[in-house]
Amino acid sequence: MEILRTPDSRFANIKDYPFEPHYTVVKTHDGSDLRIHHIDEGSKDGPVILCMHGQPVWSYLYARMIPHLVKAGIRVIAPDLPGYGKSDKPAAREDYSYQRQVDWMNQWLVQNDFTNLTFFGQDWGGLIGLRMVADNGDRFDRVAIGNTGLPYNPDAPESMIAKVKAFRASPLKLNLFSMQKQVTKMKGIGKDSGVDLFAYWQKYTWENPDLPAGIIASSMMEPRNKLSLMLELFTGYIGLRNVSPFRTQLTKAYEAPFPTPAYKMGPRAMPSQVPTIPDQSLEAQKKAWAFFAKFKKPFLCVGAGNDPVTDGFEKIWLAKVPGTKGLPHANIGGGHFFQWGKAEKLSGILADFIRAN
Repeated sequence: MEILRTPDSRFANIKDYPFEPHYTVVKTHDGSDLRIHHIDEGSKDGPVILCMHGQPVWSYLYARMIPHLVKAGIRVIAPDLPGYGKSDKPAAREDYSYQRQVDWMNQWLVQNDFTNLTFFGQDWGGLIGLRMVADNGDRFDRVAIGNTGLPYNPDAPESMIAKVKAFRASPLKLNLFSMQKQVTKMKGIGKDSGVDLFAYWQKYTWENPDLPAGIIASSMMEPRNKLSLMLELFTGYIGLRNVSPFRTQLTKAYEAPFPTPAYKMGPRAMPSQVPTIPDQSLEAQKKAWAFFAKFKKPFLCVGAGNDPVTDGFEKIWLAKVPGTKGLPHANIGGGHFFQWGKAEKLSGILADFIRAN
């Protein structure tokens, strides 16, 4: 398989990311070497938290949280998923199946022999990380999740499945704003309209080879002047995304892993791998849910509560997972990527969770 590697020079001027890189090489299905990056900060004698990011971001998302967690005596492990950050980037769409991503990260976990872990995952960090917990339960002492889930919808109506598939294949062209208009109508996990509205995100990301990952991330984490945002989009459209004078520090950071559109297959392909309708991941999701239905270790739900895509995620877990009982579950604001806007508060909650359990 073809694997791309972002030059180190792309990360040379990233603000507030002074962390030493660590690399692990795992094997893909065809025997290729795939290098996965992670950061490892804090006392080696402290309790260990594994923080996993989602799409289209990377471990930079935790840059504001790491100092707070380290100050609390916690060792922080934060990997870049394959396709993101400083990790290698497989170049083909089929490389990003849900199962392959779980397999790669399971290898990474075992090769580093991380144990006695607290897990925290958000977005795709939860989808992949929760499967890692289910596959390696003895390595985890407790779990916390936010703005994420473990999608399992075996009884989706055939009419809905057909509607979503037809929409994804339709000739309709979406831009950032027309996509956002539909996705923001979502009312959280479990609502009838969620699957078909989420399809707008799946279609938009796949059909944009030069997906504006930096703009998407920054627009969800910081106030953006609409004019500067549109000008930055325009400069990207004419091939100047990496030199646009309208970029913010955040757009620079989240565009850094992608020197050219060829490097963006992960952010483009992964939304369509979210199993909102039954697909090849159905049995593995069923198995994972069976694991968590018996999970008695501490399991904390802490989310934003103002994210249209994942609002209400905690209700499923509170109803099904024994380990959630009696814990101080909370919604703290901050939007989908609340690790950035609520870094200190979220860090405090996770530190308290570790100390109390």
